[in-house]
Amino acid sequence: MAAQQAGLPPRFLRTPEAARFLGLSGRTLEKHRTYGTGPAFLKLGGRVVYALEELQRWAERGAKTSTSDPGHGGLSAAKPQAGRLGGMAGSR
Repeated sequence: MAAQQAGLPPRFLRTPEAARFLGLSGRTLEKHRTYGTGPAFLKLGGRVVYALEELQRWAERGAKTSTSDPGHGGLSAAKPQAGRLGGMAGSR
């Protein structure tokens, strides 16, 4: 947010940069995008980009105060989620 306050444009990261920022592999981030469980992204031309603020917001959804904290929401695994793909989950 400091960049926006300084009058600079928002920062966008491509998949490899975004994955490094989150500490994930690029493939894991691609799977999250495919299954609809990952951070919001934009397509600029044919390129997928992530706003830095969206990556931070998505990562913060997984914040916990202890290992026994069930929390609310949280982050899903990078796999098909029931009800997300309209019956396509599990079909091959």
